This record gives sequence, C-alpha cells and structure tokens, in this order.
Amino acid sequence: MTTSEQFDPRPRFLMCRPQHFAVTYSINPWMDPAAWRESRDALHATAARQWQGLYRALGASGASVELVEPQDGLPDLVFTANSAVVLDGKALLARFRHPQRQGEERVFAAAFRVLRTRGLIDEVVTLPPGVTLEGAGDCLWDAHRQLFWMGCGFRSEVPAREIVAAQFGVPCIALPLADPAFYHLDTCFSPLPCGAVMYYPAAFTAEGLALIHAQVTPEQRIALAADDAARFATNAVSFGHTILLSSCSGTLHSRLKERGYTVMETPLAAFLRSGGSACCLTLRLDHQSAATIAAGAVPAAKAMHRR
Repeated sequence: MTTSEQFDPRPRFLMCRPQHFAVTYSINPWMDPAAWRESRDALHATAARQWQGLYRALGASGASVELVEPQDGLPDLVFTANSAVVLDGKALLARFRHPQRQGEERVFAAAFRVLRTRGLIDEVVTLPPGVTLEGAGDCLWDAHRQLFWMGCGFRSEVPAREIVAAQFGVPCIALPLADPAFYHLDTCFSPLPCGAVMYYPAAFTAEGLALIHAQVTPEQRIALAADDAARFATNAVSFGHTILLSSCSGTLHSRLKERGYTVMETPLAAFLRSGGSACCLTLRLDHQSAATIAAGAVPAAKAMHRR
C-alpha cells in the first residue's frame, strides 16, 4: 500500500449509499416484501436517513469511509460487509448462495479493483469454483486471538474455512449456526477489541457453542438475551473504545460501558427489515494481523501517529 491515501491512521470502512435499498425478495426470515410495499416511500426515506446517521457517527468517531456506487436492481448492495474478507491488504471476494445477490459479485469485484489501483488494497483474490462464502458477514476477524471466526450452515460453506486459513495464514474456526433468523455470523456474534465476545447462544448448535467456549474464557463472554439478539445488538461496529450499534438494552449498555466502551446508538430499524444492521452496512478495510505489524508493514502515517 503505497499511495498517500493509504497513509491514514484512521480505521477505514467500505459502505454503499442505500439509493436502491428495498425489500423486494425474501431470502431470510426478516424479509417481507409485501410489508415493505405497503409503506415503500416512507421506509426508503427512513433507510436513507438512518444510513446517513451511521455514516456521520463513523466520521464523528474518527473513521474514514470509502463508497461503492449504488446499482439499480441490487437492493442489498448496501450490505458491504458481505463483499469480501479483508486482512493485511488482501481481499478475498465473496461468492453468494442466493441468485438474488449474485449480481453484486461483479460490482464488488470492480470496486476492489479500484481500491487496489488507489493503493488501499494490495491484492484481490477469488474463491475456488463452487465454494460459497459471504464475506465478512460470515467471517469475522478477532484481533485479540489472531484468528477468523466463520459462520456456516445457512449461507457459507465449511470448505471455505481452509481457504481462508490458507489465504491469510491464520486460523479460521467454523461455527455451525442453528437458527435461520441468525443466518450470518455477524447477526449473532461480535469479537470486541478488548478480547470480549458478544454472542447469542441460541443462534449456535451445541458444537458451535463448544468451539466458542473453548476459545473464549467465561469472563470474556457477553451472552445476549433474546431481546438484544432480536435488535441485532451483536451486529455492531467496534474499534478502539467505540461501539456503534442500532440499539441495545440498558443492561447490555451498562456491561459494555463497564468494559470501557463508549456505546453509540444509531437507529437502523429500516435495515433490520432485510436482516441487517450496523456491521452489515460496513466492511473494515484496514485490519492487520500481528505478524504483519511485527514485520514492519505498517503504513507510514500510522507509524508516525504512534510516535
């Protein structure tokens, strides 16, 4: 990463304005096209306002945002978390299970080529034929443990685990999901910068829970109650001491505050109608592994920022 644009100490995210966002099909239990049509204009206006609220909150919290151009006919393009898995300047492009979303693949591929040209991404790679992995919606970087957590069972496939591990040179743990309402890992699981993990136990199979408990000590587990899970409280954006989410209970807010976080609630209920929230609407572009940082591959501005 060599251009001046990359020499920026702020966390960097990829987003897409909701110009064409709508619920026009149903591929998860949250999506009800008939209900959307009843109040289409009002709901679209709300979505635009709420997306802008998240965009502003990220900026106010010190983040930088890159934008993908909206495309008519691709209403879920707004959920950029699903576009790729990114670490150490490498982007592994997503492959979608449902035909309704497969048109997004070419748009995101083009967007990452532009990011590479600008020096914001070093390398763009694709999955082998026939393997499904829906980006960071199902593959979350845990900087504390230096591994990826990968959801599987509804959208992404277990064989993607080995591909992720090989591409990025870090472990990848596949967690089987049990509830179709929590179809992506980011709807029910969130590794936090401090090492704690927010998760909704009922969203996982017994095997999945055992894998989480094997890696996350009891004092680091933040198990959500059903009401916070239904608000997609785990579908949060976290960096430094900041957590941005749509909403959460007072109990969860207090638990996060006790751990030193500033919790910013920015309502995103319009996107919950499509099964998404804050994390789904963003993709972190600048995650770095400890090995890369130790090797000195830190952008110059970040190095200067630490002095």
